[in-house]
Amino acid sequence: MRLATWNVNSLKARLGRVEEWLGYAVPDVLCMQETKLSDADFPSMAFSALGYESAHHGEGRWNGVAILSRVGLDDVVAGFSDQVEDESVEARLLSATCAGVRVSSVYVPNGRSVGSEFYEAKLAWLERILRHLKDTGDLVCGDFNIAPDDRDVWDPKAVHGATHVSPAERQALAALLDWGLVDTFRELYDEGRLFSWWDYRAGDFHQHRGMRIDLVLATRPLAERAVFALVDRFARKGKLPSDHAPVLVDFEI
Repeated sequence: MRLATWNVNSLKARLGRVEEWLGYAVPDVLCMQETKLSDADFPSMAFSALGYESAHHGEGRWNGVAILSRVGLDDVVAGFSDQVEDESVEARLLSATCAGVRVSSVYVPNGRSVGSEFYEAKLAWLERILRHLKDTGDLVCGDFNIAPDDRDVWDPKAVHGATHVSPAERQALAALLDWGLVDTFRELYDEGRLFSWWDYRAGDFHQHRGMRIDLVLATRPLAERAVFALVDRFARKGKLPSDHAPVLVDFEI
């Protein structure tokens, strides 16, 4: 099974790019983040024409997560497993069962600046996702807005003290790993400077100033079946790209 995750940074702007990528990468499951669409505006028919069932949890202008699958899409749950439906809750989590694997697509809050109310809300959200996964979850993937360690940042000194690399954020991510999840990309590749996000500004992509913040975390039995992983930098090139590249992992299921 080929699973991929991609923060598309507006599906309305990037639909053609996503359709093109599905055509050549052919993932069995694609988790998307930051669709920036309402459920009513989600292009489910376009994906159906390509052979994918789809589920979407969106609020319109901001956030939004989706799962596409050509191997089944069952038991879809939007939001946290302990959550009573609440329209004020941001659309950052969607779960479904695909080919017998429970998959969650997540878009972790950015945090903005260390010590801000948004940063504290990010840490609280990460605590809650851990509780959620204890109820349901074989595989959680998406934009975590955290670089796990210094190998995952172009220049640790340049970003020291900022969000995405702060000790508290990294500890919150480590708690997910301590619970039993595995960073599948790191199981296959140990070297640094393998990034998935580059800022649009200042030519960061072309100068390879990026971070690895898009992760595929799997339970140990599933992670041991990972045989290949790739950050598809090609999809970050060309006209109107997202600032993130897709990350894909192949599992022997």
